[in-house]
Amino acid sequence: MAIKEGLRPGGRSARVQESVHNATRELLEAHERSSVTVPMIAARAGVTPSTIYRRWGDLSVLLADVALARMRPDSEPANTGSLRGDLQAWAEQYLDEMSSEPGRNMMRDLQCTITPGYCVSILSGQLQAIVDRYPDAAPPSVDHLINLIAAPTVFRILFSTAPLSVQELHALIELALKP
Repeated sequence: MAIKEGLRPGGRSARVQESVHNATRELLEAHERSSVTVPMIAARAGVTPSTIYRRWGDLSVLLADVALARMRPDSEPANTGSLRGDLQAWAEQYLDEMSSEPGRNMMRDLQCTITPGYCVSILSGQLQAIVDRYPDAAPPSVDHLINLIAAPTVFRILFSTAPLSVQELHALIELALKP
């Protein structure tokens, strides 16, 4: 089941979503992930389980929706004054957040239930904001940056015993910036 888009902002729907998201985050912080259930979330959020099932379909879709809300950036990427510096600051923050246990869980939730294009659009937006700051530097395309920086970072976080080191991340950035 897909997450319902286009719901009215504000009103009961927004209050239910906020309440359920908050309850989900709180329960995931307090309990083992495998022990969190829809009835637990519903009780904490002050809604019925049927409200959650009607809106999200199942627990995996709800977890993905909570993950998406967390993944949306709160602000523009850091502006260090150089393309290289901005990419390094962005990539280091991304690596740090996504290689944490909550970050890995979030990525797993997203890959199981959400159309992959949404995650790419979030990353593309952040990288496009960086690239747009430096038009005179002939920056690489956003797709190039995703392929050479984000993709290996995500792969190592999800499928390796150790994420990239900061030095490896900087080497990928250097590779991405080569003309």
